Amino acid sequence: MNTIKGPAVFIAQFVQDTAPFNNLKDIAQWAASLGYKGIQIPTHDPRFIDLQKAAESKTYADEVNGIVAEAGIQITELSTHLQGQLVAVHPAYDTLFDGFAPEAYRNNPKARQEWAVQQLKHAAKASQNLGLNACATFSGALLWPYVYPWPQRAAGLVETGFEELGKRWTPILDVYQECGVDLCYETHAGEDIHDGITYEMFLGAVNNHQSACLLYDPSHFILQALDYLEFIDIYHERIRMFHVKDAEFNPSGRQGVYGGYQNWVERAGRFRSLGDGQVDFNGVFSRLTQYDYKGWAVLEWECALKHPEDGAREGAPFIQDHIIRVTERAFDDFAASGVDQSMNKTILGLS
Repeated sequence: MNTIKGPAVFIAQFVQDTAPFNNLKDIAQWAASLGYKGIQIPTHDPRFIDLQKAAESKTYADEVNGIVAEAGIQITELSTHLQGQLVAVHPAYDTLFDGFAPEAYRNNPKARQEWAVQQLKHAAKASQNLGLNACATFSGALLWPYVYPWPQRAAGLVETGFEELGKRWTPILDVYQECGVDLCYETHAGEDIHDGITYEMFLGAVNNHQSACLLYDPSHFILQALDYLEFIDIYHERIRMFHVKDAEFNPSGRQGVYGGYQNWVERAGRFRSLGDGQVDFNGVFSRLTQYDYKGWAVLEWECALKHPEDGAREGAPFIQDHIIRVTERAFDDFAASGVDQSMNKTILGLS
């Protein structure tokens, strides 16, 4: 077994226009001061990393690693969530998702998608240059408007959607395979990959591509009323990244999973700071340790109530307390009998 690495923190939710949250050096030092050993970096903000430059220049990638190392921590992974979203966008969401791309690509879905695909490819090479073995993303969504079958879905609609998704992602996944980096899809509402079944459908569309892996985040499963511990049992061989995020689901006689169009504070399902929600993190860390998860435990802070800096401060010790230092021997070794093969046969009446 392997001891999970951490604690680490995804810095995306903490980015601001004021120090220490507006540049890589300062935010790395801030994270280290709270007890984090690693940071996960979003790739859409050049204040933290120039993605294309990191892909094309090993020297620059070494400089980025050096900035983080000066704080006494390391980069855990890169995130391409926003760019991944733009690989597949249903026209109903074009206007809203345009904000995820530079102005030059807005109001032009084809150009926006081409930019996003190139970004994903840059992230593969940048990860390789940084010495990383996994990268986070979203799948995007062509089918999300049809998640509930009313009106009845047209025959073949879902199959056609996943076939197209596979065509778009396979060339990207090939680049990740060439770079020795796993591309980890976060199973998330609003994405065509949002649970185990949809992940399996995607795998079928990309011919079970070995680089098509998973970012495990139990909070999204709390909000779906999905068994997030059994999910680990089923898909542990593909889980390469882990967001430590809490959530709660409190359905009532007035609303349930869909949330009734309410804001985050008023929804039955909402994200919470670590320890304030309903996720069984003892069970999660135990399952991942049992299955020899070799990656990082990374705080993704999202809470409808608590201040982010309080969530970050509390998150490092929470994760550290849940990381299981694996044993190097069995607890009952003291009672080992030292039996050899010939004695085994005697015990079984075979000699």
